[in-house]
Amino acid sequence: MIPQYLVDFEASRLTVVDTDVIVIGSGIAGLFTAIKASEKNRVILVTKKSMLESNTRYAQGGIAAVISEDDSPAYHRQDTLLAGAGLCSSKAVDILVNEGPEGVRELMKLGTSFDLENGELALTKEGAHSHRRILHAHGDATGYEIVRALSEQAEAHPNIEVWDNHYVIDLITEENECLGALVQRPDGQRVFLRGNATILCSGGAGQLYRYTTNPEVATGDGLAIAYRAGAVLRDMEFIQFHPTSLCYPGAPRFLISEAVRGEGAVLRNIKGERFMSKYHELLELAPRDIVARAIVSEMEETGASIVYLDITHEDPEKIKARFPTIYETCLRYGLDLTSDWIPVAPAAHYMMGGVRVNHYGETSVQRLFACGEVSSTGVHGANRLASNSLSEAIVFGRRIIQRIEELPPRTRTGETVAYHGGRMAPAPFSLVERRLDLQKTMVRRVGLRRTAEGLTKGIEELEKHKAIFSQALHTRDQWEYANMLTCALLLAQAALAREESRGGHYREDFPERDDAKWRKHLLWQRDQGMLEEISDDV
Repeated sequence: MIPQYLVDFEASRLTVVDTDVIVIGSGIAGLFTAIKASEKNRVILVTKKSMLESNTRYAQGGIAAVISEDDSPAYHRQDTLLAGAGLCSSKAVDILVNEGPEGVRELMKLGTSFDLENGELALTKEGAHSHRRILHAHGDATGYEIVRALSEQAEAHPNIEVWDNHYVIDLITEENECLGALVQRPDGQRVFLRGNATILCSGGAGQLYRYTTNPEVATGDGLAIAYRAGAVLRDMEFIQFHPTSLCYPGAPRFLISEAVRGEGAVLRNIKGERFMSKYHELLELAPRDIVARAIVSEMEETGASIVYLDITHEDPEKIKARFPTIYETCLRYGLDLTSDWIPVAPAAHYMMGGVRVNHYGETSVQRLFACGEVSSTGVHGANRLASNSLSEAIVFGRRIIQRIEELPPRTRTGETVAYHGGRMAPAPFSLVERRLDLQKTMVRRVGLRRTAEGLTKGIEELEKHKAIFSQALHTRDQWEYANMLTCALLLAQAALAREESRGGHYREDFPERDDAKWRKHLLWQRDQGMLEEISDDV
């Protein structure tokens, strides 16, 4: 049994810091909601590293919104539902495609500079999009530009206080109401950060896998603390593996944006053969899960650990201008995007599931909201459409603030909340080894292609380490590992339960999509176990 809290504490003995709104995380969701909330509230934004370190920073492709007169919300809706493979929330998708353009305009008002072409916003196309609707910045540095603009606004705002290098251990709740968070400061002091509303914007969990495009901070903390607090999690089995991350000796698993394929790049196997025609009519612009599995199939068939991404047939100057970050990064490792085939392989990239929220970001715990990758709004279904995630964060971030403004003042103080778990001192163990073992298990057993046998073995391997939940944990690394183990177990159990293939979840022993039985969501709640919910996709 996973406990409600990772550490023992008595709220009455903690230093209390009061604010109106608590924001946990500093990606696009955290920064944007903090800025919006600060218009009428005092906000404390907590980030476990720095304000500039998040998944958003590394988002290259762009942000999807209907801008062109040739496009329409109906087309964007159709593309999103198709990619989501029958598990999107139709209402959530309607909200995204209709409110996304205004969200983009608000980003621009806040200082984000998107690329222009002949005086108009430059738009590109990515996999599974029927129209050009992807706005980008500095070619392929969209996420960094958004974070730059928003962080400057947040730092300058008198109503926003930023807590860098602080770690949220758990949410403090009473009678299913979130009163704030138990936070450890850089000096080791623990404080009760108390607020009228708490917004989780902590990102995803790419670090569950050994190979990921996510930064080191993406360890599933928000998912785990929400689960311990009693919030419902949904669709944990749906993980998107980005088909094309750089795979070259000495180089990091650097993401090669989908937009490179959108601008004409093709995939070739180790023999130099273009192969996507064997797998999908959209070729290299097929949905990501299909492209990723096609790459794995080609690697197995040819006995290789890579395939190649080839854009050498396009104009070199155009490539350098459109993808300066990717070009410079590859060049640093001796690869020239304009003249070399770039070795790539799939890597864990994005979680479609997360903390279940309604259309105003509300979780099943009162006064607790979730936004961005940590949340499950229903927009992404079983497979996220490229570049919808940044739009989702803006659209639902705005809606969260609308709902927060309607909240009555908090009446509970939380000062009587305490937890004593009777924990044992942990036996000596290497966290580095444990973490690597977890990541290897997830790659081998709970990766791109899954089977009942592999998933069962994976769960057995993970459960060997569940004793950590009954041990006294004192350090950030220990809490982080406990959070990773929580997420890994839930993900593997969900993948074992879903006996079909759909979107980012592929079962070799159940290779077909089964709408009659499985057009539904799997929910997870700490005291209830697994529950089910019928999809409202139509």
